[in-house]
Amino acid sequence: MSPSASSPPRFAVVGIPGNRRVGLFQDAVRAAGLPAARPVSWLQVLGGDAVFLPGETVRVDSPGEDAEVDRLLRGGDDPTRVEGSARWYARFTAAVRDVARTAAAAGAELLDDPEDMAALFDKRLCHGLVQGAGVPVPDSPTSGPAGAPVRGWEDVRALMADHRMPRVFVKPAHGSSASGVLALETAGPGRVRATTSVERDGEGRLFNSLRVRRCTTEREVAVLIDALAPDGLHIERWLPKASVRGRVADLRVVVVAGRATHAVVRTSRSPMTNLHLGGARGDLDEVRAAVESAGGSWAAALAVCERAAACFPGTLCVGVDLLPATGWRRFAVGEVNAFGDLLPRLTGLPGGAAEGLDTYGAQIAAVLDRARNGRVIEVP
Repeated sequence: MSPSASSPPRFAVVGIPGNRRVGLFQDAVRAAGLPAARPVSWLQVLGGDAVFLPGETVRVDSPGEDAEVDRLLRGGDDPTRVEGSARWYARFTAAVRDVARTAAAAGAELLDDPEDMAALFDKRLCHGLVQGAGVPVPDSPTSGPAGAPVRGWEDVRALMADHRMPRVFVKPAHGSSASGVLALETAGPGRVRATTSVERDGEGRLFNSLRVRRCTTEREVAVLIDALAPDGLHIERWLPKASVRGRVADLRVVVVAGRATHAVVRTSRSPMTNLHLGGARGDLDEVRAAVESAGGSWAAALAVCERAAACFPGTLCVGVDLLPATGWRRFAVGEVNAFGDLLPRLTGLPGGAAEGLDTYGAQIAAVLDRARNGRVIEVP
């Protein structure tokens, strides 16, 4: 059931009560003059107690930043642990499918398609879908359902050699926020270096850290990759990226209802540009000027992101990681993120439909536009 053109939508949000994501979404709902979204906690969902109401518009938000929810999904007792991502993925995707069934049975409308979510949280499937749509992506031997399996370091080393990839990113298939990622370089037999935020304790357990460090021996790299491999690994060619003021740069571009609405530049002195790992926001105007002065097209760069988002037509909003090649003329998509909209205080691109709105406000505006026009949200 979709909201009618004569009645504004009533939102429900599946999330972590009190979490900043839910709080920012509620702020945007109130700013639009709508009743507060009805919260449905992830603990209710995982306990089989979630209820949705006829006519509600249901947003699914991240289950992160809650130790008990993480324990139920991952199975461990420490949310900083890296292992367990395959178990997390299986339980999370099953829970999203349960939300979809419950919402449909109640006559509510879901803004996040469960099959889209399943692909977005498997980097191998996501890469294959985006590549199949003709969107530029880094080369990968593990892309798609038929991608090569990675059982450990020996497989990684062999795939790098077979595909002539001396520099790669090795990523947990179901990871997020650079959890478990290694930026890996080889330069001949036994010469290996990796940059990562993974820490290993004396008992061999892996933990996420806020400190990026380097591993400089093959043995150290092999131990990490062998420990990560049981949860699934994805390998991508490490593309040389453009730089800003001596720092490598990429962009997070938010796409809402098929249109690029927000963009933030991320810069770093390490291969990981994630802001929580020491990355810093760059100047978007400076990047746009660099693209245009190099003979590139900012509009074409945004179009790449929109084409990637179109691979997930049942999902209102995604965050696309856009990789600018050296020289600022060409772009590739590194990842597409289901929960890539947490960008506080960032307002929409100048001249765009979301100008003056944050990422949550842009999503509410898209739903309101659909309600006014009596149509479903469609990605062009």
